[in-house]
Amino acid sequence: MLRRILLAAFCVTVPLQVHSQAPSAEAFLRELYAPYLTGANQGQNYWDLERFFAPDLARLMDAEARDAQRRNEVPRLDGDPFVDSQEWDVKNFTLSVKTEGPSATAIVTFDNYGKAKRITLDLVLTPAGWRISDIKAPSGSLRAVYK
Repeated sequence: MLRRILLAAFCVTVPLQVHSQAPSAEAFLRELYAPYLTGANQGQNYWDLERFFAPDLARLMDAEARDAQRRNEVPRLDGDPFVDSQEWDVKNFTLSVKTEGPSATAIVTFDNYGKAKRITLDLVLTPAGWRISDIKAPSGSLRAVYK
């Protein structure tokens, strides 16, 4: 009987510990944007979909990219969604994050080649950690690209 109680307690607390050990939404985004701030025109491989995007958005992006490849066409996403550009020289970077339970909204601002940019990122907490569920930039919504 005691063994069953201990096993039940273990099953309840282990998932809670895994979620509580996930880096914060802010830490996830700081790590994501770090390469853009080096001045070496380095960015992230945003096609590493599972690393950055919520599962449903990653599936949409992957399906469209595969379809474009079959048609021998360029995918709809034709630039880096994290900086809303094909080229960048990021300066004056700021990040603010508001977290509410398993979701968060972040505002990223920076100058790209002297032009001010403001990007809003919607995030969700998944079993793998924080992932982006949408990016809203001057060019539009990432999720809308795949509707």
